[in-house]
Amino acid sequence: MISGENRLLTRPGLKNARRHRPFPRFRHSKTLRCNLLYCTRFERPTVGRMFRVQATKVAAATLTSSSCAPLHSSAVLHESVRKRQARLIRQKNLAKREELQKKAAAARPHVVLGTIASNDDEANAKWAACDLAKALVRPEELALDTPSAQRLSLPTGAATTQEGAEVRVPPSLGFGIGEREQRMLFEHLPMLSADMSTRREMTMPIWQRLGANPNAKPTKLEDLSAYHETELAAGVVQANALAKVVDLRNANAGGIAFENRRRVIQAFSEPGKPNDTGRTEVQAALLTLQIRNVWDHLRAFKRDVSNRRSLRRLVHQRAKLLKYLKRTDRDRYERILERLGLEPGAVEGELVV
Repeated sequence: MISGENRLLTRPGLKNARRHRPFPRFRHSKTLRCNLLYCTRFERPTVGRMFRVQATKVAAATLTSSSCAPLHSSAVLHESVRKRQARLIRQKNLAKREELQKKAAAARPHVVLGTIASNDDEANAKWAACDLAKALVRPEELALDTPSAQRLSLPTGAATTQEGAEVRVPPSLGFGIGEREQRMLFEHLPMLSADMSTRREMTMPIWQRLGANPNAKPTKLEDLSAYHETELAAGVVQANALAKVVDLRNANAGGIAFENRRRVIQAFSEPGKPNDTGRTEVQAALLTLQIRNVWDHLRAFKRDVSNRRSLRRLVHQRAKLLKYLKRTDRDRYERILERLGLEPGAVEGELVV
């Protein structure tokens, strides 16, 4: 009767189970020394002899020299000539690829600004020379040390002083006031106001004049002339006060943004239609202005995630408009890119913001 251990280790057809045991699986062995001893005792003579010879070589090498390790070799020292050439060629190709990627990144235009980011001076010069930058409100217009305001002299008599008869119109006006509105407010309105007041004084009945002032007397021609001069001087004072109110230097951020939009619409509209807000060029110019404003804001506040998402949406919306314009009219597309200071690579292809 064969025991359980001998039954597992005995091969069929062999009487001596101790000599022909298979290589055991050491599931619960704790040390390598026990495994080697077990193999040398119970394994076949060839396998046990191989373990003993290898262990003897390692021990002899360790005792003779501590700097030599036959089981470990350096890949650089023992590589063949062909492998070394392949490694050098691969390193050269990787370095060349990295250099080409850097050059491509330097020559690639900025997705948001639309200019080449390699040279800031050239990019700023191109933006300053485009029509969109020229149409916007310049910082010089908002400075306090601007040139003296335009002075409009109104026709008055000797009773009104020269200082009171002049209306100082600022160089830049807000609220969408153009040249036509400027002449109406600061030239015609004071005169019309004085004329209307004088005419009302002439046509006013005597009993109404006595009700307002019991000591009033019938109005003479000389009195009407003096009254007209007084009303005109009051109109000039009111016009100067209005000029300070509509001065662009006194406007807030909303007023400056409104003036920028008005100028952009006027500059990029069709000559026959001065306020054509549905024109593709006008829409692209307004989007470019908005994109640059959001970009300047994000440079100061980098954690504004919401406006960063809005910037991405605006960039793709501008690219969509210009793609439509390129498909319909190629000449208008190339012209608007030059007027906006944009490179074709900033609005074509894949845009990663």
